Amino acid sequence: MVIDMSRSLVDILLVEDSPSDAMMTREALLEYRVLNPLHVVEDGVAAMRYLKQRGPNGSAHRPGLIILDLNLPKMSGREVLQELKRDPALSDIPVVVLTTSKAEEDVLRSYGLHANCYITKPVDFEKFTDVVRSISDFWFSVVTLPPVKP
Repeated sequence: MVIDMSRSLVDILLVEDSPSDAMMTREALLEYRVLNPLHVVEDGVAAMRYLKQRGPNGSAHRPGLIILDLNLPKMSGREVLQELKRDPALSDIPVVVLTTSKAEEDVLRSYGLHANCYITKPVDFEKFTDVVRSISDFWFSVVTLPPVKP
């Protein structure tokens, strides 16, 4: 699949502490020719700094989509989601929870914190790339995203 270049490309923020999962996500996006810029941060504190454009992220582009792991160091993905959705300047950014947890409690809590969808990470690389492709297909081909604020 090739993304329609007539639509402006939105940045993707991947919040993932596993270097191998971050690499697989990047490779899957490249394999499916997703041209959206991908930015990766490794913990919840770094995610909030990035989103609030603090420190070295002062000129960071606001993402149009966040892919968020729940099990993060320093600040959990649940805490990131809660803070993100409480902030009127950030609350309209769609959040895809992509995590290894299948726990019903995590699913319910994520949706309760206004995650836009919840996906359990497959372990198999082929299945993982299929999941990333489906995220890309849905969020960049089917859905109308809110305009990216400066």
